[in-house]
Order: sequence, then structure tokens, then C-alpha cells
Amino acid sequence: MLLRIKNMVCDRCQMIVRQQLESLGFHVNEVTLGQAVVSPEPDEEQLQLIASALKVPGFELISSETEKTVEAIKNVIIELVHHSDLSEMNITFSDLISNRVGKDYAYLSRLFSNSQDKTIERYIIEQKVERIKELLEYGQLNLNEIAYQMGYSSSAHLSTQFKSITGLTPTSFKSASKTNRRSIDKI
Repeated sequence: MLLRIKNMVCDRCQMIVRQQLESLGFHVNEVTLGQAVVSPEPDEEQLQLIASALKVPGFELISSETEKTVEAIKNVIIELVHHSDLSEMNITFSDLISNRVGKDYAYLSRLFSNSQDKTIERYIIEQKVERIKELLEYGQLNLNEIAYQMGYSSSAHLSTQFKSITGLTPTSFKSASKTNRRSIDKI
């Protein structure tokens, strides 16, 4: 059975979900961002146990189709922004999201906006800004290299979006003694 799980954003999340499900006695066939395939198929009482076990480390079992679709959109964006080199992307976010989720982008955009009170585009920018904060903290790349890696046309464009979200320029953020990063699942 395919379980949809909210707030899975990284490899560690996948590992924790696998451990939680196995501790409940399920065979875990596969775990990817936002979902797990288990057997045997859990009954209603077991689904409640799974939901409770997943809630402890901050995950949530998703039941409605809207929640499943919104979580699928978020997982595609998180995977792209945090685990890919966007400079190599030869397709728009809208086309990629539509292809991966398997639905029309206009429908997905309306569904996401109604559910999250922000547009998909805003969510993408917020995720990019968090990734940029991380790259700035590492200090291994300069701003031009970060802009290129994140798929921006220029460091000025990156700086403008960064400042619109954080209120700081990337340089000011980097020189601040206390950075203000947000957890990916809290965006």
C-alpha cells in the first residue's frame, strides 16, 4: 500500500520513516520523498498507529487527494531546489511539476494557492532563498557561482529576490553573526 507522508524533505526523513514503519512490523518496499510503500496493507487501526508513530518525529499521514497533490508539488520543488543543479535544468518549473505530478499546471497552481495561501512561484522562491542561505553559510561559492547554480540569470536578480524574502542583501546575511535559516518543511 502506498502511504503519502507530509514533511519528508531529505534522506534522513526517509530513513526515519522507514525505521518507524519497520518498528510497527511492516515490510517497507520503498521510501521516497513524501511516500512509502508498505506491506501487508494496513487496516484502519494500523493506519492510526502509523499516523501516531509518524507524528512523533514531525511527519503526518496524508489522506485527502488535495493534500496528496500539494505534498507531491512540494516534494518536486524541494528535490529540484535542494538536490539538483538548477543551471542544468532545460525545462521550466511549471512543465516539470506538471509532468511529475501528472496534472495540468493551471489546475495545480490553483489547488496549491487555495491550499497554501501562496503561489507555487512564491514557494519556489522561498525554497531557493533557503538553499542560498545554506550555500552562503558554507562559504565555498561566491555570489555569482551561487546565482549560476541556482538558475538565476545574474547575481543581481538573485540579490533582489533574496532581499524581498529576507529583508537583507546576501552580503548582509553572510556577515550577520546569527543567520536566520528556516527548516525546509516550515516554508
